[in-house]
Amino acid sequence: MARKKKPASDGNGASKETAAPADGAADQQEEDAAQFGVLVQFIKDFSFESPNAPMSLQSPGENPRLEVNVNVQVLRHDDEIYEVGLMAEAKAQSDAGVIYNVEVVYAGMFRAMNIPDEYLTPVLFVDAPTILFPYLRRVVSDITRDGGFQPLMLDPIDFGALYQQSADQAQIKDAPTIA
Repeated sequence: MARKKKPASDGNGASKETAAPADGAADQQEEDAAQFGVLVQFIKDFSFESPNAPMSLQSPGENPRLEVNVNVQVLRHDDEIYEVGLMAEAKAQSDAGVIYNVEVVYAGMFRAMNIPDEYLTPVLFVDAPTILFPYLRRVVSDITRDGGFQPLMLDPIDFGALYQQSADQAQIKDAPTIA
């Protein structure tokens, strides 16, 4: 398909003809451009337990505590397709026992094309989790509310800082890896 010449203004209101790039050059630029996108998002694993309900709903007990952990896992499916999973565990307990325990793996399939190797790992461990996190946060909030408790709103996470911290530790240990 041939591109037509597009009229352009010379700043004085007069038009002049400019040639658009040939289709081959434009197509090659599009093919070589780095691309990153979400193919699908889903709940991969999910568990909610409130073993002491309904007593824990009436009174959580003395010294209630909440422990929250979030981890990122990346799995390569082929040269361009990656599965990124956010694993969250929130455990509320008191002297009386477990109030509730939530475990969720919220994942997404991402296509990463033409991204140089030195940028691919940060994209998968920072950008992808940043995209997924609001959805994970909503799932955790909804299930704790639906379980009869105050909604647990996970604090925002700076995945860039976590990646940098992990990279700094990599000088001692292994860096985040793509399985």
